[in-house]
Amino acid sequence: MARTLWVVTHPEATHHVDGLVGGWYDSALTPAGAEAASAIAAELRARIPPAAEVELYASDLRRTRETATPLSAAFDVPPTLDPRLREKSYGEAEGRPQHWLRSRFVPPPPSGDRLTHDEGIPGAETKAAWAHRVYAAMTDILHSSCPHQIIVTHGGTLTFVVTSWLRIPIESAAYASFPPKPGSITTLTEDDFFHNRALTTLASTTHLG
Repeated sequence: MARTLWVVTHPEATHHVDGLVGGWYDSALTPAGAEAASAIAAELRARIPPAAEVELYASDLRRTRETATPLSAAFDVPPTLDPRLREKSYGEAEGRPQHWLRSRFVPPPPSGDRLTHDEGIPGAETKAAWAHRVYAAMTDILHSSCPHQIIVTHGGTLTFVVTSWLRIPIESAAYASFPPKPGSITTLTEDDFFHNRALTTLASTTHLG
């Protein structure tokens, strides 16, 4: 069976405009972000056939729940909220000004062990912990045979959604990065003959005008 995953990154949230660290900080969509969420729902409603079966998954943080709300209404399906689809946790930095994080952040080495690198922020997740939980969420999502699955997540987490879809081992994803703009749609497809998996469109924002 052919399959399409529509991966949505939440649009503008209050931590963006306030210059605060996101992560697990539970910010809300701004009015502009809420308008973008409606545009995302309209775009996917136009692209997914009316009679198609659709499943909706979302991170459980407020900004992704609010992004999922118009999608839930457009497709008449409740979202499955999954904390494993959250953004990376930045521990004590969350909700603080970005300069607080920048002044303390220890960047990963250009080679060597990038996955378990300590970034110097108490309570922050390692890249390995972040990747493993996203891969686990994707394994559960892909157990379903539903032909259209919408995943509402965060900009950083998009990278591991894509690498898990392409079956790239976590150890090989240590350098991967697919940074999107807020409110983007990424399309992942699997054909019904070879069952090859493709990254069809990456972080498109044409629906935002």
